[in-house]
Amino acid sequence: MKKLLMTLVLALGLSGPALADYTLIVPQEPGKGTSVWGEIIAKNLEKFIGEPVVVRHIPGARDIPGFNKFHNSLRFDDKTIMVAHGGNGVSYLLDKVDYNYFDYELIGSMNNDIVLGKHEGAQEKEGTWTIAGGSGFEPDAAAVAMLLCGPVGNNTVDDYLACWRERVIWVNGVSGGEKRLGFKNGEFDVARESPAAWKRFYEGIEGNELWFTHGILDLENNVQIADPNFPNTQFEDVYESLWGERPSGDLYNAYKLTRNWRDAIQKSLWMNKGNPNAAKVKAAVTEMINDPVASAEIYAKTGVYPWIQDGPALLAALKGLITEKALKDAVRWNQEAYGFPSIYKPELLD
Repeated sequence: MKKLLMTLVLALGLSGPALADYTLIVPQEPGKGTSVWGEIIAKNLEKFIGEPVVVRHIPGARDIPGFNKFHNSLRFDDKTIMVAHGGNGVSYLLDKVDYNYFDYELIGSMNNDIVLGKHEGAQEKEGTWTIAGGSGFEPDAAAVAMLLCGPVGNNTVDDYLACWRERVIWVNGVSGGEKRLGFKNGEFDVARESPAAWKRFYEGIEGNELWFTHGILDLENNVQIADPNFPNTQFEDVYESLWGERPSGDLYNAYKLTRNWRDAIQKSLWMNKGNPNAAKVKAAVTEMINDPVASAEIYAKTGVYPWIQDGPALLAALKGLITEKALKDAVRWNQEAYGFPSIYKPELLD
């Protein structure tokens, strides 16, 4: 009987461990923006990969622990994919983290954006503005500072910090729902959301107007271009319309650094470098992007944004923004304008 059972096991291919599902690691609890995106990606990706794809949530402070765990252990599993968002990109620059994008292969990244709004008719050159801050807001609030202050002195971080302290009340620790309610009730002067959340929560608010977007990265020409979903709203153009010249100076360079490290990899998929399944998964993502049904479901959450799959070119473009001056200025601005415990990491210059 034992010999018969063994013959059946071998004949049916049941010997050895069962094949594992693909796993998407999401560094947030369920229900948040990147988690919802990850669920949609998993559901659609498994149609093209031909195997189940499950989501595993590993939340933690500033969404860092999940990415650290991927780097330190999970990435060595050949069926593990990391879902990263823009906050992870900013943290890579400014926080103590274990993960390193240059150790991974990019499977695909949505070239995304953030939308900023203000109360209709509010004049940038007047008054004190109250802003509900928080993680992920770093590039947005730097752009707000430049719009409120305009060309000031030599456009140094010192110049903008002096104006910021005079013109802005920055409130940390406000939840997303509280920010929206506070803006609607006039307690906060700035609205900041992903494109999908903007359409869902802010477009119907009376007296609200879209202020600016950051645009998206044109990787082929390595320049920032207008957001196709929100034309004529790019920060640089709005600034020039208001102040009569293009933005420049130290804070602007720090802003470009954190903006692109956040938005170009705001919704991205990574596998360990050398992973034997990476090419298969990347091909499945390409099929998913080109499938009208799958892409429509994804874009319903994010807006229609182009994908980037050329990891070496993208990381080279992002690394090219890292200079000692821009990095130090970004750290200082985060520390002194927002009260965030940022650190300078000279190893990023290597």
